[in-house]
Amino acid sequence: MMVRNLPSIGALALLMTSTPLHAEPTTELMVQEAAGLLHHSCDSLVEVTGADEDAIVSVVKKMVAVSLINRQVDLAEYATTDERREELRAEFIEQVRGGCAADRKALLAGIIDTAVKNVLGL
Repeated sequence: MMVRNLPSIGALALLMTSTPLHAEPTTELMVQEAAGLLHHSCDSLVEVTGADEDAIVSVVKKMVAVSLINRQVDLAEYATTDERREELRAEFIEQVRGGCAADRKALLAGIIDTAVKNVLGL
């Protein structure tokens, strides 16, 4: 079954938070866990998770963490206010939605990395 959009893509807003990504064990654990997930496309992630929104959000969070760490970005420097954080979330959601709509078979990690780069103007 082909799913046209990630389930409730609005839930991806949870990803763009001001939580410091340099927090010791959480960041390292997310990167380790993400390593085994980087091969997924939009479609394959929906398929393997059974379209479970919480599972999808968990994977996307890990991919966002990898992108931010690889780019040596502290999101708190960009999301300095609640209003700005909300703007970044909305823009990020649109970027991911657009990336998946353009190519459902593209690597989700690439779509997420591009979204991070574009949203933060890197």
